[in-house]
Amino acid sequence: MNSTRRIIDIPLNRVEGDLEVRVEHDAGVITDAWSAGILYRGFENLLIGRGALDGLVMTPRICGICSTTHLMAAARALDAIAGVTPPDNAIRLRNIALMAEHVQSDVRQSVMMFMADFANPAHQKHSLFEQAQQRYTTMGGSSFIDVIRETKKVLEVVAMIGGQWPHSSYMVPGGIAFEPSQAHLLQCLQIVRSYRQWYERRVLGCSIERWLAVDSRAALDTWLDESDAQRDSEVGFLLRFGREFGLDNIGRGNEAFLSCGSLDLPSDTAVHAQTLHQTRQLVSAGVVRRAAAEAFDHEKIAEDVSHAYYKNALGALHPSIGETQPNVTGREGRAYSWIKAPRYDGSAVETGPLAEAVIDRRPLFLDFLNGPGVSSLTRQLARLTRPATLLTAMETWLGECIATHGGAIIAGDGQVPDGRGVGLTQAARGALGHWVSIENGKIARYQIITPTAWNGSPRDASGARGAWEEALVGTPIADPDNPVEAGYVVRSFDPCLVCAVHTVKRSN
Repeated sequence: MNSTRRIIDIPLNRVEGDLEVRVEHDAGVITDAWSAGILYRGFENLLIGRGALDGLVMTPRICGICSTTHLMAAARALDAIAGVTPPDNAIRLRNIALMAEHVQSDVRQSVMMFMADFANPAHQKHSLFEQAQQRYTTMGGSSFIDVIRETKKVLEVVAMIGGQWPHSSYMVPGGIAFEPSQAHLLQCLQIVRSYRQWYERRVLGCSIERWLAVDSRAALDTWLDESDAQRDSEVGFLLRFGREFGLDNIGRGNEAFLSCGSLDLPSDTAVHAQTLHQTRQLVSAGVVRRAAAEAFDHEKIAEDVSHAYYKNALGALHPSIGETQPNVTGREGRAYSWIKAPRYDGSAVETGPLAEAVIDRRPLFLDFLNGPGVSSLTRQLARLTRPATLLTAMETWLGECIATHGGAIIAGDGQVPDGRGVGLTQAARGALGHWVSIENGKIARYQIITPTAWNGSPRDASGARGAWEEALVGTPIADPDNPVEAGYVVRSFDPCLVCAVHTVKRSN
């Protein structure tokens, strides 16, 4: 019997950065996958020899989408080296800016990058195709335009707190460099409240409180049929379109999840962790593998470069002693990506909004995990609804900043002694870590693990695939010339490699 096995390159635009995905398919089903970051960054090496504070200016320029997150990670690493805890208002203002970046990114990615493919000609026979074209056609659909208009407003919060967006540098060791005026804080509060009203009306079709009461798959079905506003919302349309197409049956992956935790709680606040964990963070740290939860320990992280374009003299290394030494020869074809392969206790894991939801023990997403398993639809649902878990806390913290305006915003003297520190936080796309070593007042070592390094990693020395490589396996492809199904799987992880988009396509 003749085999139909073929290897094709999938051109993926509408992702942040330079990404190439190659898949092997047989009889219309993906049987293997290779994901490659095709551009070398080298920020780790650019920082060596610079002043201890230079990472606060340079690392936010790694990414124009989540620059505040890199600033947070860099500042937290220096906090650790200096041995200081920022005052409450500094914690609040750091968090608010980071959350503003998240709530705009989650909606933009969902509508402008993921759901934009609902208008792909591959869906011409879909019962909702005409509506999808009206809503999601790039630069013309009603939802597409509305999201651009509304999400850019909430970024004004970052600009007023941090002085600019993107690439602000207002965080310093021990706190923040300046405090916005009460007038600016009141303006921020009004922006967040307005964004919340729009998010409830357009994205959820209901109040945040009503959405957070959805605690199971059955309750989700009830919610979807409860009102026209909910069915016609962005969340409702995602569910209806995705289920009819079969997005709930693809992209399962290895169901291993990681969150390093994020959004420290001030010592005196009305905001409480939304989980059963005893934690001082709004977003819990943890790991879930094979449905079993365990505590997160960053010492169990190692970067494998066996299939990446780097020297591999010492094998997999913890990032505190890791190196970034490019090497594009001598591998006999094993290497295929500029992304390293971070592993947790030897396991490939995924990170991002779905991982946060699972680790935070949110009942709806645990019901998916313990029932039919997760999917590209589940992963995207977690992203599109994550702002519902953040906006209320943003309002509360802004109110507390206004009420306590004029309090301390920095602890310590702002100096950074020699030492080692790690800064961990959750970016819009998942776990982010900066590992820093300061010697003689200079940066001696700097290693960064981004969310896409976790999700888009190549194979490791054992041959284990990265998260979205694994999620691609088993995905059906109806048309190899328009493999929209594979696009949904990869985009459900929200790829972000660097701040440019290149499309690569080869002919066989």
